[in-house]
Amino acid sequence: MHRPAPGALARYDGAVPATVVLVRHGVTPLTEVGALSGGDVPGPSLTTAGQRQAAQAADAVFRIGKDLWPDVARPDALVASPTVRTQETATAVGRRIGARVRTDERFAEIRFGEWEGLVPEQVQERWPGDLLRWVTEGTFAPPGGESYADLATRVQPALDDVVAGAEGSTSVVVAHAAVIRALVGLALDAPPSSWGRVRIPPCSLSVLRFWPDGGREVSAVGYPAAD
Repeated sequence: MHRPAPGALARYDGAVPATVVLVRHGVTPLTEVGALSGGDVPGPSLTTAGQRQAAQAADAVFRIGKDLWPDVARPDALVASPTVRTQETATAVGRRIGARVRTDERFAEIRFGEWEGLVPEQVQERWPGDLLRWVTEGTFAPPGGESYADLATRVQPALDDVVAGAEGSTSVVVAHAAVIRALVGLALDAPPSSWGRVRIPPCSLSVLRFWPDGGREVSAVGYPAAD
């Protein structure tokens, strides 16, 4: 009989979940200055520090099913957003676990529209109060961009496809801060207005588990795989 790890969601029916490990990409030049970097453009690439973070995250993913979260299966599938920074991070992970990277555009970062590339101070100067509305309301979108609620309608079907038929296995999704916040929030049935409170550091790991009957568990959020 399957026995859950201490502290895990108790299941006594022998059902086995599908596990999804969410990995945020490493830092880029825009990450380092705090600029908004969305899914409207393919770049930028990882910095040298970001490449080092990606290698550390790859090592952490390799440890899953061994000494790190030993109660879940070893990762054997890898999906990534199409942006350069996520593809570079996923390549490092794939090399470490021996998996090919599959690209899914639905995991691209939230679209910032006219805010793309701006730092928060610039957004506040040009659109006073709107950045706070975007973070706290969940349904407010930047001009030409997406709200968290918009993002949810895009990423939920992508996650469903990863989970479908994957009971007993572990998949890795390399994506972005807002995307991972949305996926964690959806797993918790939390409203989009609360997702901005979830901190997702660069190259951190978040672990979700899904049972065939709809049961869900959030095992970790923002595990510090990289410094």
